[in-house]
Amino acid sequence: MYELDVENEQGKAADAKAAVVANAASEHRGWRWWFLRTGSAIAIPILLLVVVEICLRVFNVGYPTDLTQPCTIHGQPAACYNLFFPAPFFPPGMIKTPEAYAIPADKPAGTFRIFVLGESAAMGDPDPAYAFSRYLEMMLRQQFPQMKFEVINTGSVAINSHVLLPIAKGLAEQRPDVFIIYSGNNEVVGPYGPGTALTSSAMSLPVIRANIFLRSTRIGQLLTQVGARKREWGGMEMFLDKQVPASSRLMKYTYANFEANLRDTVVAARKSGAQVIVSTVATNLRDCAPFASQHRADLSQDDLRKWTALVQQASELEDARSYDQAMKFYVAALAIDDQYAELEFRIARCLWKMGNYPEADRHFERARDLDTLRFRADSRINEINRAVASSFPGIHLVDAAAILSQQSPNGIVGSDLVYEHVHLTPLGNYLLARAMFQPIASHIAGHPVAQSDALSEAECDRLLAFTSYDHSRIANEMLQRLQRPPFTNQLNHSEQMFRMMVDAQPPAESPDQTEAEYRWALSQSPNDRILHYTHGLFLFNFDRQAAVDELRLSQPWDGFPVFTPDGTQIQ
Repeated sequence: MYELDVENEQGKAADAKAAVVANAASEHRGWRWWFLRTGSAIAIPILLLVVVEICLRVFNVGYPTDLTQPCTIHGQPAACYNLFFPAPFFPPGMIKTPEAYAIPADKPAGTFRIFVLGESAAMGDPDPAYAFSRYLEMMLRQQFPQMKFEVINTGSVAINSHVLLPIAKGLAEQRPDVFIIYSGNNEVVGPYGPGTALTSSAMSLPVIRANIFLRSTRIGQLLTQVGARKREWGGMEMFLDKQVPASSRLMKYTYANFEANLRDTVVAARKSGAQVIVSTVATNLRDCAPFASQHRADLSQDDLRKWTALVQQASELEDARSYDQAMKFYVAALAIDDQYAELEFRIARCLWKMGNYPEADRHFERARDLDTLRFRADSRINEINRAVASSFPGIHLVDAAAILSQQSPNGIVGSDLVYEHVHLTPLGNYLLARAMFQPIASHIAGHPVAQSDALSEAECDRLLAFTSYDHSRIANEMLQRLQRPPFTNQLNHSEQMFRMMVDAQPPAESPDQTEAEYRWALSQSPNDRILHYTHGLFLFNFDRQAAVDELRLSQPWDGFPVFTPDGTQIQ
């Protein structure tokens, strides 16, 4: 009987164990079934997307968005700028590109290749022929005549750090010797910034990068174009309703994204083995009033009336040149609302007139930092430029903001070095190039080279053929820009217009003198395509055939279309 009970117990245990095993197997099958089903639900759509993407590429639907594409220069292989590269960052019809460039595939011994990254200020706007990269090239050629220098400027209008990162990654494959990064003006108004008129303003960096990747695919291009309304570039006027106050919570994302992108850009540049130079950004403080201002959000109507009355009284006293009296009312208004950018500019202007330049500088900077149309790099952006440069061993910082400040009357940058808000005058570009020259020349020579060893401004201007004609031509272009918003909204707009009208006066030299200056410069640099281009523009009003011949020589790569100033394509 006892043995029978034992057998029964053993049987029950075996049944229980079998049940457990059966349940485990069932659960395993359930998990496997769930895993397979979930995996299929994910994998099949991904596979279909990959197949569709491949088919679109095979049938040439859409366009590649790599930075460069194969081309030839005088029959020799090269990598030329891909005109579709900016597509993931701009709406259809509004794509902005740099000056077309091509990078020779062959890099002989003794060739030194420099890439410049940045926005329109780095590009050299209003005329890239006189960008700091051009001055730098002339200085290096003179210092090291036995070497060949390829200074390739990739700067472009309206881009920002979200665009610079893939540019750096693409250029890292082109055997660079130096990367120069001069950026920060467009972090708010450029692609994916909080004040942009170009793309969505999603502030999460992973979301932004995923969006860029998606729009780089053929499927993404197709989806973007479906129902998209083609828009035209409208300049700075497009951003008038995109004000972002300094107190906006979105600014912290802007700064974080800029720092992350800048760090990743430096990493990509360093991986190529190139020397990396990071620069702060110089902006016009003294002669560029804020484009737009906003009162603090919690300002009551009663306080607003008091503030307005105080500012009105102060303005009348300022107009009467009673600056010390005007300051009393301005300071009283500041105590009510210290967020209004134009008030800071008014205070700075009075302090300047009173000779208190350090305090004037502080208020000019604050006026820029509070400007709600954020077209200028603010103090925080430049702090990030400095911090990132110092955090990497071997990275050289060029503090352009400090350098141009030191070269300005009373230490405050104005229109003698920056035309309007951010675009450097030829003198400003020369000073920046001279600062860049020193670390690069020292690196090449293997010993310290002084800035004083660089060519003078006059010598560079002669080599670049920056003539009186070109000075007047560029000033006239800037004069046209200043006649449109947001410049017309600035407090000191009439003063800006007067200064530019003086600069835009017809040149004193004769056309024959200008032609002689161009001929001399071309005798020194006969293969300088940019010099041929500016010469062709000059000749167009005097000798059309000679102009066409010169413009044809400016072709960056074989087959690239070249046009005359009246829009006629040169065959």
